[in-house]
Amino acid sequence: MAKLPILHFPDPRLRTKAKPVLVVDDTIRRLANDMLETMYDAPGVGLAASQVNHHIRLLVIDITEEKNQPMVFINPVITPLTDATVPYEEGCLSVPSIYDFVERYARVSVTALNEHGESFTLEADGLLAVCLQHEQDHLDGKLFVDYLSSLKRQRIKAKMLKQQKQNA
Repeated sequence: MAKLPILHFPDPRLRTKAKPVLVVDDTIRRLANDMLETMYDAPGVGLAASQVNHHIRLLVIDITEEKNQPMVFINPVITPLTDATVPYEEGCLSVPSIYDFVERYARVSVTALNEHGESFTLEADGLLAVCLQHEQDHLDGKLFVDYLSSLKRQRIKAKMLKQQKQNA
């Protein structure tokens, strides 16, 4: 396994719409494992392939405290199970040190392939539902800051650019 570099906002590559995975093979499994290692090291609870500059519909999640229940979702399709939304304070590995509240569907269903290419469906609420929607957004070229006001987004962008210059 290898740790992968994470793209940071406002990198335009984060706006790329991911393409479906056509074949689940060892290359995809290796990428998923590398993404899990990267996510755990960051540390985070979810990571989309788009965030590590692989623009395919693959995401990984582990919301457990122990970090021992990794989930792999290939070509996920998320369906709201309710019109009800809940505010949840989100952060993002591509927008480090920034947190804000975003409204997400309270309950969703996701159908995807696992790392073996087998189809599965699960229902989620709470943190898992939020993570699924957040990571799915990445696959569509959308970031959680897009849900914020344009003023907040501009301030975050300026802060991120300043941090990137300092770290260069």
